[in-house]
Amino acid sequence: MDRYIGIGEEEEVQLFYYFIKSERNPEQDPLLLWLSGGPGCSSISGLLYENGPLTVKREVYNGTLPSLISTSYSWTKVSSIIYLDQPVGTGFSYSRTQLVNKPSDSGEAKRITEFLQKWLGKHQEFLSNSLYVGGDSYSGMVVPALVQEISKGNYLCCKPPINLQGYVLGNPAAEVRNDYNHRIPYAHGMALISDELYESLKRICKGEYEVVDPHNTECLKLVDEYQKCIDQIFRAFILLSKCNKHSPDCYEYRYLLSTYWANDESVQMALQIIKDSIGEWIRCYREIPYTRDIKSSIPYHMNNSINGYPSLIFSGDHDMEVPFLGTQAWIRSLNYSITEDWRPWMIGDQIAGYTRTYANKMTFATIKGGGHTPEYKPEESSIMFQRWIDGQPL
Repeated sequence: MDRYIGIGEEEEVQLFYYFIKSERNPEQDPLLLWLSGGPGCSSISGLLYENGPLTVKREVYNGTLPSLISTSYSWTKVSSIIYLDQPVGTGFSYSRTQLVNKPSDSGEAKRITEFLQKWLGKHQEFLSNSLYVGGDSYSGMVVPALVQEISKGNYLCCKPPINLQGYVLGNPAAEVRNDYNHRIPYAHGMALISDELYESLKRICKGEYEVVDPHNTECLKLVDEYQKCIDQIFRAFILLSKCNKHSPDCYEYRYLLSTYWANDESVQMALQIIKDSIGEWIRCYREIPYTRDIKSSIPYHMNNSINGYPSLIFSGDHDMEVPFLGTQAWIRSLNYSITEDWRPWMIGDQIAGYTRTYANKMTFATIKGGGHTPEYKPEESSIMFQRWIDGQPL
């Protein structure tokens, strides 16, 4: 099976992916394209930690290959999933030539559309399956533009249309200023800062905490106070402590194990990685050359709503990276009427989170006790996804 799809006229960009068929009924079930955030985080993050059928066994590394074990909460129970390493330079994706143009948000929307067209061309048995695109974190900047791009492409001649049916995003970035400005009200709501500090911040900074006027020294001083309070908070999941990821007791140690796994020669042979195509495999390559040219994904959400695409937007309510308050604020700004108001959604007799639906077929859901990605509450995330993708209320 091919592991790469070549992009561009000369196919100089080689995008690597993992593909896993649905465990239920791959002929009928939807196809989900999953993107990890970053930009520059390998889609192995989704596959091994968030919503895939395998995970890395949590044990102290002793020089032997970390083992993979199966999970019970995979989204592949109800859909086939393509986990894509993008942009080029992420994970195992590479370029055969020196890149002329740096990858960018809008460029990725075009590249990934081309990837899908070529992938479906090679796997025509999936052409008629419903396609959804999804991701979390920084993917919130790319996925809405990608949905719009695929939709536009479907009206052009000569290529089989992509059967796009909607999109799903977890704790998605939407507009840096909006997302970050909501961290302070969130910290206050979670009792990480005092009422007094919050009231002063609101009054002196006027709700603008991300880009502070350098002349407003009083605001800068208050933001500094806030920073001291939250400095040792692990933002992606505020219940965890910050720790050294090389320590086996640290939550992030599990990511280190995937680095040992993906850099193993036998693993790379099994994955059919082109020899010497990349240097060291890095799970999240933070220095990736990349242009963030979409300043806000909100207009894309608006267009996709107008075009009738359903969406599921979910937030782990213990994430301070992209707090749910910011997500709720931009959803409100779309000005769609509420069709089903705020209510708990249940798993058995337990509250798993809260949800609300809008007239534009957008469902918003919180995952109670969840963090920045589905990995912190995998079972709840999986049940939420299964219900939504099957067209049931949460």
